[in-house]
Amino acid sequence: MFGHDNRELAAVFIGGAIGTVARAALAVFAVPHPEHWPWPTFVVNIVGAFLLGYFTTRLLERLPVSSYQRPLLGTGVCGGLTTFSTMQVETVRMLEHGAYGLAAGYTVASIVAGLAAVYLATVLVRRVRVRA
Repeated sequence: MFGHDNRELAAVFIGGAIGTVARAALAVFAVPHPEHWPWPTFVVNIVGAFLLGYFTTRLLERLPVSSYQRPLLGTGVCGGLTTFSTMQVETVRMLEHGAYGLAAGYTVASIVAGLAAVYLATVLVRRVRVRA
């Protein structure tokens, strides 16, 4: 029915493993309390958003087309590194502990900072001159 490119799947798998291991290592060393700002998740999500903006813009606009770089770096590494589900669990835990302002601030800051990171990365890639 649908053809699969096993090399593309392997690129996503390898990239996802790299990103997931990096995030898991950070989560083991820095478990936040539900009434405090969850810096580990916040930082990896913003860094992941920046990297996704960088990789996407650079790979689409600055480098020759490759079938495996975007799946490896964008879908794999950035997908494994970032964690929307953990952000949601942390937000629910904040709400359960009555930290309503913290939960709202964390949600808004995560969305705004993530969008700003993607925008900044895109602008930075586009400012670099392409050599002829």
